[in-house]
Amino acid sequence: MELAAELNQFSRWRLAAVIAAAVALLELVLLLGVAGIKLAPSLHHHAAATPAQQPVTHPVTRHSVIAFRVPAAHGPLRTRSHLSVLVLNGNGVAGTAGALAQRLLGDGYRRTVSTNAPSHDYATSLVLYAPGYEREAHRLGRDARIRTVATGDGRLRGYRLVVILGGS
Repeated sequence: MELAAELNQFSRWRLAAVIAAAVALLELVLLLGVAGIKLAPSLHHHAAATPAQQPVTHPVTRHSVIAFRVPAAHGPLRTRSHLSVLVLNGNGVAGTAGALAQRLLGDGYRRTVSTNAPSHDYATSLVLYAPGYEREAHRLGRDARIRTVATGDGRLRGYRLVVILGGS
């Protein structure tokens, strides 16, 4: 009788251990599932946001502009007919800003305004852009045959795209 009681006691411990292991396994599966759900969007976003940037050359009359492919961000590229451009004469040569403004209108830009820059000592021409207009600025740079494109630094005067004509 004593042997039967010991075997019965042993099987209870065994049953308790199996149940505890099953509960622990269920908790592990649930934790892994929750972690997978939480991490999946960030892993997908990380993989989609880091494409290999490959240099691309764009032929422009006598020069080549080297740009990097910009991932499609924030919708499609705005058309020229929806963009206004401020053209500033920063080289002191009369008529250069007006001539470029007319050419940009001919290229399809909605509106161009030409005037003098605060100073006429710009060594090179450049295109400045407001946040969110980087791709349009690079296209404007190609259209205007200007290689330097940078974010605006206070000289935008309310425009999203500004061209400053310099000495070269």
